[in-house]
Amino acid sequence: MKLRSGIDTVEISRLDEIRPAIRERFIQRVFTPQEIKQARNQTDSLTGLFAAKEAVSKALGTGIGHVSWQDIEIIHLPTGQPTLELHGNAKIIADQIGLKTWSISISHDRNKAIALAVAIGD
Repeated sequence: MKLRSGIDTVEISRLDEIRPAIRERFIQRVFTPQEIKQARNQTDSLTGLFAAKEAVSKALGTGIGHVSWQDIEIIHLPTGQPTLELHGNAKIIADQIGLKTWSISISHDRNKAIALAVAIGD
């Protein structure tokens, strides 16, 4: 059995401190249309998703670069639970290394968002 994990933390204010035009380009480059819709442009939600994507890329052992931001999609169930959908290179890599089951956790405080990704497989 394989077990992998990744964790990341992001200062929530970082996204609010950039110019609106740059923020919009960043959002379009990093997040999928479904993620953008669910986050409703709320900075804490977006930074939580960003941290989760970073955590997943670390669990894959690649970091961002070998996989693209949008290859990692975090979708919240109606209960609020975050779930993971892998696409493109992220899915290929997960399949190659045998990672089948993922658990994602995202949390916020006043200043930071943190996310943990855990994967198990063959």
